[in-house]
Amino acid sequence: MLHTPSGGAGSGTAASGSAPMSIGAVLALLRDEFPEVTLSKIRFLESEGLVEPQRTPSGYRKFTVGDVERLARVLRMQRDNYLPLKVIREQLDAQDRVPAQLPPQPCESPQRPASGPVGGGEPAVRSTRAELLAAVGASAAELAEWESHGLVRAEGDDTFAPESVEVARLVASLCRHGFEPRHLRGVRAAAEREAAMVEQLVAPLRKHRNPRTRTHAEQTATELAALSTRLHAAFLHTEVRDRLC
Repeated sequence: MLHTPSGGAGSGTAASGSAPMSIGAVLALLRDEFPEVTLSKIRFLESEGLVEPQRTPSGYRKFTVGDVERLARVLRMQRDNYLPLKVIREQLDAQDRVPAQLPPQPCESPQRPASGPVGGGEPAVRSTRAELLAAVGASAAELAEWESHGLVRAEGDDTFAPESVEVARLVASLCRHGFEPRHLRGVRAAAEREAAMVEQLVAPLRKHRNPRTRTHAEQTATELAALSTRLHAAFLHTEVRDRLC
């Protein structure tokens, strides 16, 4: 649960009298619920139009309580439902247009839902090849190269799951900083090895006759994946810090 400064309501708008916050203060608030969030992540979400903080005459960002709440909603939708940022933006904008006296209604994406649910029962949303390219800002040739290296994989109907769209977005960002797709094959291979370990650990639960036990296996696998991700991030941050200091 996000704890904003006194005066913050759950409506998504800043309460009167709430003092604007710096990006550092926002990071401190968000890290209670999202330990992996970074300043770069907040700046990236701003660049994608998910939040629009005010700017001082000297250019410093000043966030309202509503901005922090909106960021938390974006991060939850990414974490829990694996939605592309384009879909998250559409849903938040739709909710913001709902009159204040009415509770926000679920917004259906114009993209095609997949057949199975993800996260908390929300329908997964797949993207066409053109939609992925538009969301990521990449060319068809770049995507083809990522696919040739096994970094991004299309489904059987040539659509892309939300996880694949996020992978493409991250690959694009890394490539803009000088990485090449061949450099990232090891990252994919490491993820596949970790996934195999998780699968092996929960295999006995998945074979159980009790449906609740099988459901617990899925929850355990999700938790193990999240812990593995956090461990990888901690290792990487430590190594980068040690090499640069």
